[in-house]
Amino acid sequence: MRILVISDTHNVLPAGLVERWTEADEIWHLGDVCDPRTLVEIELLKKPMTVVAGNCDAWPSWPLNRHLERGGFKFHLEHIPRPMALRGVDAMLHGHLHVPRDEVDLMGVRWLNPGCISEAYRGAPASFAWLTIPADGSGFTWEIELV
Repeated sequence: MRILVISDTHNVLPAGLVERWTEADEIWHLGDVCDPRTLVEIELLKKPMTVVAGNCDAWPSWPLNRHLERGGFKFHLEHIPRPMALRGVDAMLHGHLHVPRDEVDLMGVRWLNPGCISEAYRGAPASFAWLTIPADGSGFTWEIELV
């Protein structure tokens, strides 16, 4: 399973990206969409999409966080990272900081941020990520891709 993970579109979807995402099985957006019309082109891919609300989002149908299980792994999605990981999760996925992240904390929880898709920020180029979960449940990989 290949999951496209994006964050911080802030009303901007750079040209040519959607064509690079056709192989996604699912799409997770980690907040700060701003205007839902920004998602229309992504929705045309007809892939299941999960969106969590960011601090710049005002859409009551988007939850502040989600717990998802894929391939036996437990993922927590939210926009602003918590100071500590939740118990029982394998990975905490967040946006907000606009800088890609792949770190493991002292409890063995992996912290992942795809970066900001709409602009370069704090020296980090605009980016998104692929979360790949093999069918055999052997682990998952995280790959940052530049816009």
